[in-house]
Amino acid sequence: MSILVLAEHHDGQLAAGTAHVVAAARQIAENAGGDIDVLVAGENVQGVAEAAARLDGVARVRVADNPVHAHQLAEPLAELLVAIADGYSHVLAAATTGGKNVMPRLAALKDVNQISDILGVDSADTFKRPIYAGNAIATVKSNDPLKVITVRTTAFDAVGEGGSASIEALDTVVANDTSRFLGEELAQSERPELGGARVVISGGRGMGNGDNFKLLDGIADKLGAAIGASRAAVDAGFVPNDMQVGQTGKIVAPELYIAVGISGAIQHLAGMKDSKVIVAINKDEEAPIFQVADYGLVGDLFEILPELERKL
Repeated sequence: MSILVLAEHHDGQLAAGTAHVVAAARQIAENAGGDIDVLVAGENVQGVAEAAARLDGVARVRVADNPVHAHQLAEPLAELLVAIADGYSHVLAAATTGGKNVMPRLAALKDVNQISDILGVDSADTFKRPIYAGNAIATVKSNDPLKVITVRTTAFDAVGEGGSASIEALDTVVANDTSRFLGEELAQSERPELGGARVVISGGRGMGNGDNFKLLDGIADKLGAAIGASRAAVDAGFVPNDMQVGQTGKIVAPELYIAVGISGAIQHLAGMKDSKVIVAINKDEEAPIFQVADYGLVGDLFEILPELERKL
């Protein structure tokens, strides 16, 4: 049986996470056999389809180019997946906001269990996923005929772009009388996208207020870093929630993660502890963040940050 990967895309560009999901699909295919298809659903998405076709390991890109998918609403997308899922043994998507919105609907409509946030593939029906905020790893086996899976993209290295998959248009058209698109507010930033940045610097409650987050700007500029935040900082209204790193925010695994004024609650650690190098800056030497940090600076962040920027 074949494997289907749901492509994620934004503003006409294929999301980087899709290449990581294809990597997970390739590991499943090595155990189960079968081809890997990618589904691109949207409006005017030919460029996205061509990018997906270049991913290594992809045999076919199936395109649902229709106005009903223009805003990636979960209801029609789930109906589309239901309509084509019978030809597949596995359907995979990234464990992002989009994937978490669509895949549970598919699982419910197909009356199967969803396997969420996998970070390892043992076999075609056995997977590893984090539980207890990442403090334990569960090995789960599914006997369902259709495996509906979301993938923690940071756990799989992205595939390359040497492929040349075929592209075909889907005849399946679904209606949507359940939801309608009203509007959107897009955050604009010239910084790297938080989920895929090589360097991330995050601030916590210790920053004191939202204005003090400007202290991170100069360091982020010099390091080419994305700026994140702890849930405590988001809940306090310092920064918008699209900056949140953690179990209920974005999962990141950059080469360098700098935590400033973050105590290290278990929910935050779950979202960043797979970072290659972790640096913690906190005035409390007993803060839990130091237990996972490779380097720690104990001191006043309002003195350390300007000095760090000067030294950089």
